[in-house]
Amino acid sequence: MKTRTRFAPSPTGYMHIGNLRTALYEYLIAKANNGDFILRIEDTDQKRYVEGATDIIYATLKRVCMNWDEGPDIGGNYGPYVQSERKAIYAEYAHKLVELGGAHYCFCSKSEADEEKNEELNIKFKDPCRMIPLEEAKKRVAAGEPYVIRQTVNKKGKSKYHDEVYGDIEIDYDELDEGVLLKSDGFPTYNFANVVDDHLMEITHVVRGNEYISSTPKYNLIYETFGWEHPHYVHVPQVMKDAQHKLSKRNGDASFQDLVAKGYLPEAILNYIALLGWNPGTDQEIFSLDELKKVFTVERLNKSPAIFDITKLTWMNGCYIRALPFEEFHKLAQPYYKQALTRQVNEEELSRVLQQRVEVLGDIPAQIAFLENVPEYSNELYVNKKMKTDAEIAKNSLIETRKVLAEVSDWSNDNLFATLKALAEKLGLKNGQILYPVRIAVSGLETTPGGATELSVVLGKEETLRRIDEAIKKLS
Repeated sequence: MKTRTRFAPSPTGYMHIGNLRTALYEYLIAKANNGDFILRIEDTDQKRYVEGATDIIYATLKRVCMNWDEGPDIGGNYGPYVQSERKAIYAEYAHKLVELGGAHYCFCSKSEADEEKNEELNIKFKDPCRMIPLEEAKKRVAAGEPYVIRQTVNKKGKSKYHDEVYGDIEIDYDELDEGVLLKSDGFPTYNFANVVDDHLMEITHVVRGNEYISSTPKYNLIYETFGWEHPHYVHVPQVMKDAQHKLSKRNGDASFQDLVAKGYLPEAILNYIALLGWNPGTDQEIFSLDELKKVFTVERLNKSPAIFDITKLTWMNGCYIRALPFEEFHKLAQPYYKQALTRQVNEEELSRVLQQRVEVLGDIPAQIAFLENVPEYSNELYVNKKMKTDAEIAKNSLIETRKVLAEVSDWSNDNLFATLKALAEKLGLKNGQILYPVRIAVSGLETTPGGATELSVVLGKEETLRRIDEAIKKLS
């Protein structure tokens, strides 16, 4: 049988990191086996629907190059691929399930059902309506009495099934509640719709969070009642903020869109989340999507929760930035230059300086703010034991440097470095006793994204000499 997986998000807002990881694992399982990756929109919870969220789902998957083979926008042989367009299908199968004894009509109000159960004490709702003879219940439905279709759990003992990550799992049938499958408004609940859709769309592997392990026996009862074969289950551990807290947008944790807005590259994010729960079995950490398709296996998924480490993601993002073709990095950096700079600088040279040093694009404005204006700084900054400089040495070095630089016509990094190195030798000084004061003079900072001559090229000759003049006045 051909491998078929599905990513079935709810259009409720931005793409959470955990959701994107689920999509990635579904995609990799399909593509590693030359199968199909299906996009299905689960919008039956109309109260949580967010306008425009479906477009965010499309845009996110396309941005990370996880193209789907079937879906709402491109169609396929198993549509519709939006659950709200499949209401008639769910109604048909819900009523069939009642006829087969796997569900029953329930006429209790929601408040009556809620009063009978207690989640903390693990008290399940015991539906009195299950005792109503089917023919009598059907007459009440035909008479227009409001109803829901509720699952009937009529088995005793233990449910047993196999999960690709957690192995063989047993759950007592007494632990299962008789949840609603079809609501009074005709919309199905997730517990029913996902089973019907996965069967009709011939889904072979289902990836979802391990919080659904305890619910899976309820899904299996539906499969068994219809005589259907259930898919392979791949339950994965949750993505955690720390050892105690789950990563959650509600708690202000970053979504995919948030991370991209901060300057993380989509490819780096995708690479990082692949490793949140999966181990390649080697020391390799940097993977392209094509490489992941070749090496990914379900067998190497972990059972332990994965902690989202922004420091590790930042390191990985820096690796991706440094690996970009220069032209691409220069293009990506442009919006950040516009945020920080109004003066004209050598932007190409700036990009060459930054690409080897910046880890997140969003850090660029803060790192280059000194190019707009030199911040206020103390002359104590010129005191550096390692460079063997102090304010007096710095002043004399800058005076001599100013004379030499004024005569330079080739304002390139290599030539400026050679010129200042030669000046240090002529004056009997260490290279740092010339270069360090220049860097402080042109930046006003102890730490900068480039060296003295690199920053001078970025600023240009006129601005560099002006800043050195100001520094000499400040030291006088």
